[in-house]
Amino acid sequence: MLRNDGAIETVTPSRDIERLLEIMAALRTPGSGCPWDLEQDFASIAPYTIEEAYEVADAIAREDVEDLCDELGDLLLQVVFHAQMARERELFDFGDVVTAITSKMIRRHPHVFGTEGGRDVVAVNQAWAEIKAEEKRLRAERRAKHGLAPEGKGERILSGVPVGAPALTRAVKLQQKAATVGFDWPDAGPVIAKIREEIGEVEAEIAIGDRAAAGAEVGDLLFAVANLARHLGVDPEAALRGTNDKFIHRFAHIEDALAQQDRRPSDASLDEMEALWQEAKSFR
Repeated sequence: MLRNDGAIETVTPSRDIERLLEIMAALRTPGSGCPWDLEQDFASIAPYTIEEAYEVADAIAREDVEDLCDELGDLLLQVVFHAQMARERELFDFGDVVTAITSKMIRRHPHVFGTEGGRDVVAVNQAWAEIKAEEKRLRAERRAKHGLAPEGKGERILSGVPVGAPALTRAVKLQQKAATVGFDWPDAGPVIAKIREEIGEVEAEIAIGDRAAAGAEVGDLLFAVANLARHLGVDPEAALRGTNDKFIHRFAHIEDALAQQDRRPSDASLDEMEALWQEAKSFR
């Protein structure tokens, strides 16, 4: 970083968040900062923020605590990056972000930070809902004070689910919102029937050779499967990640078994690979 006298200051790691804020500010300083960092904005950084959150989840799933520490740092950098860009535009800064979340956590946990004392989970959840409703009322007052339209005015029931969320997660959240007004099946039985129906519709479109329509029906099928996961209390994203991992391990067994014969998968027949796949399934 540059000092006031123009000399280069040696930067060293630190446990202090202020050092990270200083580094981010230096990266965003015109003339002496990083060209790539300088050309970024909220929209261009958002995909990296999502990616880093996934990498945190991946480290947790792999139970790699060393990697988790590293990935949490990457995720923290994303928060600092957004806060620095907001500071430059005089919107808010990192301190405002910290104040906002600490205020929210204190406000939403009166049973911990207030005088109400410990309560059971049902009472805590009820209080949480009441506090969030009060927060919404206060936001409406602030918007009115600044001449803004009421938040959510004219919004549909399914509004508010982030478009950038993973498709399976978003499907579940949309279904949960619809369920709040009774638009839901009572149990998993009808959902399974719906999945069978959607499979039939995919097959019908394939039979007539309409790939675009078949693709749309596959989307309907995935939506129904996400609904089944919701009814079973399963996170479809986590379930699919688990299946992805199984696929990787089993395919690796195919590669390893063929490598012992100085061969690669491209050298083997489908029947050979299928036999090795079944063998891998027997291991776990």
